[in-house]
Amino acid sequence: MKLSVLRMLTSLALLGVGFPSAVCNAYALDTQLDCQSSPHDFIAALLNEQSIDPKPMRIEANSVNAFRPTRGSNLTAFGFHVYAVFGYEPDDPMFKQGSGQPVNPSRYGVVVTGSVESVEASVRRAGSTAVVHEVIPLLLTAVFCNGH
Repeated sequence: MKLSVLRMLTSLALLGVGFPSAVCNAYALDTQLDCQSSPHDFIAALLNEQSIDPKPMRIEANSVNAFRPTRGSNLTAFGFHVYAVFGYEPDDPMFKQGSGQPVNPSRYGVVVTGSVESVEASVRRAGSTAVVHEVIPLLLTAVFCNGH
């Protein structure tokens, strides 16, 4: 019995040693979500850094393109794990056209794992004017900017 407890504690300690390095290697998107950029610039930088998959995982009817973070990119926004990155800018070949009326104005942002209340508090503490919108209660929240 004591041996299994020791093994469990050792495993937890080893996990704890690896966790800070993963957090240190996280790529924070906070400054890019200050709403002073364009969707093109926001997405292009992430594509150039190979932080997101170049092929959208989803294209909404309103032409918003959603991109999956690449394995190991460890994207964060305001302290939350980034689940997806999205954007659309009219007449920009980087973005694929959806089947409906394109969103107006253009926009860009992220979907993070966290409740809308906690994400909103972090976004405001950082001084961002980004819009915070609940996607799935207590689980996924969108943080986005209208493009310039």
